[in-house]
Amino acid sequence: MTFNFAEHPARIVRASQMPEVTPVIPAVIVGSGACGLTSAIRLREAGVDCLLLERDAVPSGSTALSSGFIPAAETRLQRELGIEDSQALFAEDVTEKTHGQAAPHLVQAYTRGVTEALDTFERLGVKLEILDGFLYPGHRARRMHTTPERTGAALMACLERTATTAGADVLVESVVRELWLDESDQVLGVGYASPDGTVAYVACEVLILACNGFGGNAAMVREFLPAMGDATFAGHTGNDGSAIAWGKALNARMADLGGYQGHGSWITPQGALMTWAVMMDGGVQINARGERFHNENNGYSEAATGVLAQPGTIAWNVFDEPVLARARTFPDYVEAEKAGALRSAKDVPALAALIGCEVETLQKTLDGIAAGFTDSFGRTFKRPLQAPYYAVKVTGALFHTQGGLNIDAECRVLREDGSPFPNLLAAGGAARGVSGNEVWGYLSGNGLLSAVGGGWVSGATAATQIQG
Repeated sequence: MTFNFAEHPARIVRASQMPEVTPVIPAVIVGSGACGLTSAIRLREAGVDCLLLERDAVPSGSTALSSGFIPAAETRLQRELGIEDSQALFAEDVTEKTHGQAAPHLVQAYTRGVTEALDTFERLGVKLEILDGFLYPGHRARRMHTTPERTGAALMACLERTATTAGADVLVESVVRELWLDESDQVLGVGYASPDGTVAYVACEVLILACNGFGGNAAMVREFLPAMGDATFAGHTGNDGSAIAWGKALNARMADLGGYQGHGSWITPQGALMTWAVMMDGGVQINARGERFHNENNGYSEAATGVLAQPGTIAWNVFDEPVLARARTFPDYVEAEKAGALRSAKDVPALAALIGCEVETLQKTLDGIAAGFTDSFGRTFKRPLQAPYYAVKVTGALFHTQGGLNIDAECRVLREDGSPFPNLLAAGGAARGVSGNEVWGYLSGNGLLSAVGGGWVSGATAATQIQG
């Protein structure tokens, strides 16, 4: 099935001017997730008025459903903790994960921008800390920044409070349906719908699309991400592909539409995310046959397709007491355990009965987990798992897409001929990210790297255009 862009509710209006009664706002931002709010904070730092148009009653988006971990290097907090890292090393890690596919200009722009953003957040009162005790897959330094609550919802609350305190305006329950442009591709403003169906208009000097990806659009997913066509979508339903539909109508360039963040640890049937820290701390994934099937340390994104390829499209996250203690420091896991996700087994036969596999097969699998031993998948273990065992049933899921409008290093949307639109910017889920064009290119935290780093860069570009 091919997606019909002509039938999408997002549309382009060509006109010489907006309706006369339309107010003029210097910068309009479509979407108030982490990307949009970061753009707003950067604009207000420059003294530029801005309006965020948000489709939901409360700003949330993909960020609120995430763990809220933002990777960044050379931050004030890293320096305070004596963590050796650099933006150059971070950029290398992002690029290496994609096997060189990540757009170099965005990798450089975002790894710089995210540092400036986080240092500014702290200066404006956002309390941040850095995850300790383990490294997420692909990262060579401790650089995951988080709020003390360690949830995406808490991060969103902090960003919204910071943006509005700084003077940004957020208009909720306002779904942008129309982009108005003149014949020279200059954005004039937007039309947005209220819950009662009425459409209002606002004019702007610069428009930033920080709205969404297309993970919630089943037709687009089947067309661009066929491997995830039948997978659970664990992201925000507002990811309906509006930015791509607008881009297609404008003959804008697209890039990396095959890139996305999957997750191989979506708890079933409870429907919740289980932190991958369990894998990095010694846990393993075992299928219904009692066998491991991949190197869990490669990353949780590519694990999604790995799990979906197993019998029944499920696997069991298996771990022991020390790993359980680590998992319980993450609020999303605690909530899942309260919902009944955790199972326990006193020994291997009990664990085999729980999984439904042969005891001999499972015993052989667990015997392969030995200190200092590198298995056939390339994973080296620090220690074996010890009884009692714990297990959580999981499947693979699609979280958010990593491709979209092609942009330059200043987040300006590009036409098919490579030239930028005069005053149309995009970042976050609306634009291509830094994960390349495959599921395995997603480095842990790339979603919020693109959202916060891209939000900062697009806000800076908009401020320069408006003030210049």
